[in-house]
Amino acid sequence: MSFKVLLLDNVDNKCAKVFAERGIQADQPGKLTEEELNNCIGNYDALVVRSGTTVTKELLSHADNLKVIGRAGVGVDNIDIAASTAKGVLVMNTPDGNTISTAEHTCGMILALSRNIPQSVAKVKSGGWDRKKYMGTEVHGKTLGIVGLGKIGSEVARRMRSFGMDIKAYDPFATHEHAQDIGAELTELDDLLGSSDFLTVHTPLTDKTRDMISMANAEKLKKGIRLVNCARGGIYKEKDLAELVDTGVVAGIALDVYSQEPPTEELYNALNHEGIICTPHLGASTEEAQEKVAEQIAEQISDALENKNFKGSLNGKSIALLTNKEVQPYLEMAEYLGKLVVQLSPEHANEFEFEYTGDCARYSDVLTDGILKGMLSGYVDDSINLINARVYADERGFSIREVTNTKSKTFNDLITIKLGDQAEYSTLSAAVFGEKDYRIVEINNYGIELRLEGDMILYQNTDRPGMLASVSGALAQQDINIAALSLGRSSKGSNAITAVAVDKAMNEEELAVIRGLEGIDQVRYISIQ
Repeated sequence: MSFKVLLLDNVDNKCAKVFAERGIQADQPGKLTEEELNNCIGNYDALVVRSGTTVTKELLSHADNLKVIGRAGVGVDNIDIAASTAKGVLVMNTPDGNTISTAEHTCGMILALSRNIPQSVAKVKSGGWDRKKYMGTEVHGKTLGIVGLGKIGSEVARRMRSFGMDIKAYDPFATHEHAQDIGAELTELDDLLGSSDFLTVHTPLTDKTRDMISMANAEKLKKGIRLVNCARGGIYKEKDLAELVDTGVVAGIALDVYSQEPPTEELYNALNHEGIICTPHLGASTEEAQEKVAEQIAEQISDALENKNFKGSLNGKSIALLTNKEVQPYLEMAEYLGKLVVQLSPEHANEFEFEYTGDCARYSDVLTDGILKGMLSGYVDDSINLINARVYADERGFSIREVTNTKSKTFNDLITIKLGDQAEYSTLSAAVFGEKDYRIVEINNYGIELRLEGDMILYQNTDRPGMLASVSGALAQQDINIAALSLGRSSKGSNAITAVAVDKAMNEEELAVIRGLEGIDQVRYISIQ
């Protein structure tokens, strides 16, 4: 069968060569208008894009023959994956293609920052000469803090260690064994911020990582720290950057990514600060990386069109399961449950047991993928999905034990996750009650019933009168409304676990009030979005 592929966004010529070698016609027309693309897309079986083309639901409505969309790179923010899945179109990317390029660019930014290279170059080119003003600092013997020990963060650690830097890292899922292998010491985030001479981030942009560095937490930073960001714009609060340098909290900043690209006029004005060096998102912009991702995506698409392999697919299982109405509720619940347990799991824990009871046990394989996707989605600097969740779990040294039991217990179908005896909340179970109605039904063998959504707090307490009243009163004083609650106990007067759903996200100050109440212990805040 003959296939046709449309290549856009000046993808490297290696892409067309690979398709030709595989007997697939590849057209590379150059830049197309929206109307021209809508008119021609129906003629193609596959589409290759970089970041310049946005694949919308509207475009897909014209793509009646489209089977595969390939992103020659990592980020797929410009592709409507939900609409693609609904239409049965595979979406693929090449997450490994730019690892080395981005790691090398990060290292280059660290060195440029330490020796004021861009500023001094500009000075000499403008006819100036000021050696004293641009005196730098050695990286040798300094501490490099790395947030995120995935592929790129690990490669940065290996390279900068060879420059004589001491490497510290924060990654709640990295194992001590992995950190030891690359010569890094795992530590808590606050310790990392307070002890690092240089800080580089390699995480996705999430609610937890947004504005990780700002004037609001400037007191946590080691005075004179130098900041590097080649990951995602917005991890450092951009409007605070100039002030961080002017106040002497930060000695210098190097950016390759921005919350909006190209930056807004307001951000451009901030980037003019002499203490900030910046590049136009060049992390993956090397000849080798562009050729590598072009070759990889061509091979992946060719294999997919020929039904040989679906490596790199971001929605392959989603498409397969889209028509299976039986598994969908369990799969969605599994992902929510993964988001819950990751917030309760001890840091660096890597041994988990997933138990499936009842009819859902038939889908244990994909449900494990769903749990892992939920656990890792906020911590992996790539697009994580049902296809690659186990790959990232293996990379972080996870040991997963899967147990299936087709005999029903109290509930017809139950998913139980065991985190180990060292966890405050070591066993959690959830069940499907109805459409979009997923509930926690057991914690540490205490019967609980609370919807698996939104914001909630868990705490343990002695089972005596007034305990719930003291918590509800403390919440009311802070204008926090209780949406639902459930209490579980083993027997009268024994210990109890209480789960309280609240109407708003809670900050540490608000939680501290609850933690200070007499008889209340192990207070944990959970947010499931």
